[in-house]
Amino acid sequence: MIRLHSAVCVPHPRGKQRAQQGTGAVCLPQAASKAPPRISIHSCTAAAPPHKPVPNHHRTRFRLPLPSSRSPTATMARQIAPSRSFHPLLTSRHYPPTSPAPPPRPILLPKALSRATAAAPRLPRRGRRDVVAASAPASSSPKTEAVTGAWGKVSAVLFDMDGVLCNSEEPSRRAAVSVFAEMGVDVTVEDFIPFGGTGEANFLGGVARLKGVKDFNTENAKKRFFEIYLNKYAKPNSGIGFPGALELIMECKNAGLKIAVASSADRIKVDANLSAAGLPVSLFDAIVSADAFENLKPAPDIFLAASKNLGVGTDECIVIEDALAGVQAAKAAKMRCIAVTTTLEEDELQQANPVFVRKDIGDISINDILYGGSNAYHNECTENTENSSSVGNATPGTLSGAANAEFVENTNSPSLKDQGFLGSRRDILRYGSLGISFSCLFFTIRNWKAMQFASPKGLLNFFTGGNSSIFATNEGESLSSRVQQIKKYLADFETGVSATYVPEFPRKLDWLNTAPLQFGRDLKGRVVVLDFWTYCCINCMHILPDLEFLEKKYKDKPFTVVGVHSAKFDNEKDLEAIRSAVLRYNVTHPVVNDGDMYLWRELGVNSWPTFVVTGPNGKVLAQISGEGHRKDLDEVVGAALEFYDERKLLQNNSLPLALEKDRDSRLTNSPLKFPGKLAIDVQNNRLFISDSNHNRIVVTNLEGEFICQVGSSEGLLDGQFDTVSFNRPQGLAYNSKKNILYVADTENHALREIDFVNETVRTLAGNGTKGSDYKGGGHGANQVLNSPWDVCYAPSEETVYIAMAGQHQIWKHNIRDGVTEVFSGNGYEKNQNGSSSTNTSFAQPSGISLDHELQELFVADSESSSIRAVNLKSGGSRWLAGGDPTFPDNLFRFGDHDGTGSDVLLQHPLGVVYASDKQIYVADSYNHKIKRLDPVTKKVTTVAGTGRAGYKDGPALSAQLSEPAGLVEVGEGRFLVADTNNSAIRYIVLNEGGADVRTLDLTGVQTPSPKPKALRRLRRRLSADTNVINVDGGSSMEGYLSLAISVPDGYHFSKEARSKFDVETEPANAIEIEPANGSLDSDGLASLKFKRTSSSSSMGRINCKVYYCKEDEVCLYQSVAFDVKFQEEVPSQAQITLAYTVVPRDNSGSSQLIAAGKNLKV
Repeated sequence: MIRLHSAVCVPHPRGKQRAQQGTGAVCLPQAASKAPPRISIHSCTAAAPPHKPVPNHHRTRFRLPLPSSRSPTATMARQIAPSRSFHPLLTSRHYPPTSPAPPPRPILLPKALSRATAAAPRLPRRGRRDVVAASAPASSSPKTEAVTGAWGKVSAVLFDMDGVLCNSEEPSRRAAVSVFAEMGVDVTVEDFIPFGGTGEANFLGGVARLKGVKDFNTENAKKRFFEIYLNKYAKPNSGIGFPGALELIMECKNAGLKIAVASSADRIKVDANLSAAGLPVSLFDAIVSADAFENLKPAPDIFLAASKNLGVGTDECIVIEDALAGVQAAKAAKMRCIAVTTTLEEDELQQANPVFVRKDIGDISINDILYGGSNAYHNECTENTENSSSVGNATPGTLSGAANAEFVENTNSPSLKDQGFLGSRRDILRYGSLGISFSCLFFTIRNWKAMQFASPKGLLNFFTGGNSSIFATNEGESLSSRVQQIKKYLADFETGVSATYVPEFPRKLDWLNTAPLQFGRDLKGRVVVLDFWTYCCINCMHILPDLEFLEKKYKDKPFTVVGVHSAKFDNEKDLEAIRSAVLRYNVTHPVVNDGDMYLWRELGVNSWPTFVVTGPNGKVLAQISGEGHRKDLDEVVGAALEFYDERKLLQNNSLPLALEKDRDSRLTNSPLKFPGKLAIDVQNNRLFISDSNHNRIVVTNLEGEFICQVGSSEGLLDGQFDTVSFNRPQGLAYNSKKNILYVADTENHALREIDFVNETVRTLAGNGTKGSDYKGGGHGANQVLNSPWDVCYAPSEETVYIAMAGQHQIWKHNIRDGVTEVFSGNGYEKNQNGSSSTNTSFAQPSGISLDHELQELFVADSESSSIRAVNLKSGGSRWLAGGDPTFPDNLFRFGDHDGTGSDVLLQHPLGVVYASDKQIYVADSYNHKIKRLDPVTKKVTTVAGTGRAGYKDGPALSAQLSEPAGLVEVGEGRFLVADTNNSAIRYIVLNEGGADVRTLDLTGVQTPSPKPKALRRLRRRLSADTNVINVDGGSSMEGYLSLAISVPDGYHFSKEARSKFDVETEPANAIEIEPANGSLDSDGLASLKFKRTSSSSSMGRINCKVYYCKEDEVCLYQSVAFDVKFQEEVPSQAQITLAYTVVPRDNSGSSQLIAAGKNLKV
């Protein structure tokens, strides 16, 4: 996806477009994030990971601070209301958004044509010297990653654009002359030469200072400059590229070098020039433009950023430059520089000491780059370059002369005839353009769904990042000062002649939580925040607390949040699916289903989430994209309410609200509320359910009979089972050896541990706050997490693997040392497979399952709609099914189609399990199906579900599910499924005659009750798995109770999980038994003393939890209760033995009961 970064859009008071880069802010198009540009619109815009703040480029007097944090959660790009027309480039190319991702990085170009370029033949290059230094080592292959020797190692080439790749210096100067002519200022093209290569702001502003232009508005001049330049000089494929540029780029790529454009021009000009030169942006590994930098050339910042972005040291980079400032910048960055004389004479360039000078890019050979050049040779041969297209055309005498000049023939370089290229350069360009055209057509077809999200206004917003400094950081300013500055801005804005009005809601749209609303009727007189969201997007979930904060703070004010649901996936357009999401995430503000993206296009929105703030008169006041903007929203809303209240424009009329949570029967008919994931303990016949929206973990046996629950309230609190709290937990993984359950406590951003031995919960990592650490390595609460969605446990490694959906990575937690760190994924949100963890990328991984034999993790990569496999040794990944295996940045290839390999289409899968039949079973959530994937043949078939959401048992292919999110195997061919939107647990039984779907009857499971006042409750109801032994206690008033538990041969009591007991009495004060709780010794023995305080009948219950193991250390447990009933008083002392022999469960019996349909509703 093309990266759109976080954006704040505000109309300038007088309708002009202004752009500012403030500390922590970057203008569109920006290049301050590490996230690569992508060719499909991004599903979510997230806060980027920590990086150095972007320097302030143009400070003006309207400065309102961003959040004081310098983390990318505060990073925003600014833009104002777009003009009504712009160059056709802005509507002819697709520049949709993406979410910020990890460490800082300028915009990268996707390798959409990487396969084509990799296989491309070495192109003959007109005017190219094809010679090699005699002292250089011969390369055995043109695909050499880096070349070493006297010249030094070379791994990357950084091309300047104007004057190097594109013959655009003269057209730029002519366009600039036209700009000044419109101002009535007489300038010549020569006036601009000293300012070349320093960026448009200095290019125009320098001449303005030279000519003494008063009140010169740099940003307005830049905008007009771009309009003239793009319309007149930089039309697509207009031939402004230098001859030989494309060929040299291809030779560099074939030699295994990374290539980048590193220009002081703004990104809009870079893209236009490359298009005009016929150079696809996909050819480059990186594009670094001026937008995000304060210090342009001759400062080294741009080159240093390109080097860091490519992952190549500065001493391994070659720079090709035409401007004096560019050569100076390369030297300052400690890079070798080849200069070309397309703009300045050689004598002028030599002032900055380039390594050597060439006439133009057509005079630079791949051997110049790999092995270094010779000024002497250049001086002798520059006039004859037209006749030296290749060494293959040279005569022996020529070669001999070249050898004397320390050059020899490259015998591995065939002639044009040998290569089969008999045509001219024009023929090469013609056929090359044809190949590029077919590639673009193929790309467009593959990315068609993404293209549908683009709009002209959205593209215009992307390119015309405004210069409003209304949100610019200015340390030390108070909140009241910022509010006053926003109010001043609003005063100027209201007196302006140009404003964007929010379009009216189409009457055909469906609404939730309210009757249909209209701006001109219901929302008139209110400040409104439109939240453009889609419920699959993790970043859209991250901002819900911010909206709740605003709603609570301004609940008595004429302020409203309206959620504009603009679906990414087809399933998300369904009103019932959105209603379920509203209920699941407890959304209480009005929500409109804008499935056709009408408001999205009208307001130029291009990423999720985006906020549009409107005034009481319907004018658009600001537009902010991405998460992490609570403070910005708070300041704008607060200032707007004050400003318009002073002008008596506010109306606090009531809205026709009718909350969905007050009228949905699903919330009362089921004991569960949107269960997310499942885990099982087969040996002990237990099922664990993450009852996500009840903030608890429910434990039943495999027949659905209640055993216990852990937690019942929202929060992050460790302790005993009945006092702990969770926040929408999801993934579960069971450690059978220690009788511990690991929990992905998603909205607490934490990894929790449930200890069934001690009946306690503790936090292993995370502290309740969303983190942005993309490396990890910390312990406990000091290591922050970001929306962990699923977990699985590897017993041999004692490691918990975590699907970190919030930042698109797989993490791991080491049980032995408590360290939590990243395992795979670089944090970019895309579907990219690589050989190592650092060149692998995920897109909101939401389900993981372990294959112990193959040493792989299978991952349900939800936003790319694909299933991936991660190697446990290298951290690299491979593609299995779904998604787009060709274009990693395309997250819009989804659907519902079974088949093999690339034919398969999935839709936002959330669950995956590797089963005993060595098949992968997938919860294809938005297709409401369970599918089977063969990891060897990559064949996918539907096992259950019709593709339509519903609730129906019966034959699997006619049964209906609703967004199943988790599944687990309970026996060969038997699966339990968390049917999330139906708030039910479903059972699938596979057999030769087909499969059946049933509903598991949860016996004894109740909705959570309020916490008891006492810390420890009296357990009057025994769990379903407890064996009750009735004992006659006689009539003695005091005595001893001797516990004697034994295990059969081949078993022993667990050494790590000690068996324990506790005591209950009825009536409470009729008998005393001490100790009230304790542990059995290694032989299963314990002694308790009882003393009756009343002569009436009473009962003492001794509850025992027995943990025992086979010799292979598989941990089992048995729950036993001894009910000791005492008769009326007889003066005597008694010795009562409570004996019990553990009998291991026959787990096949329980499976047979399930298979036979016990406790299943049909």
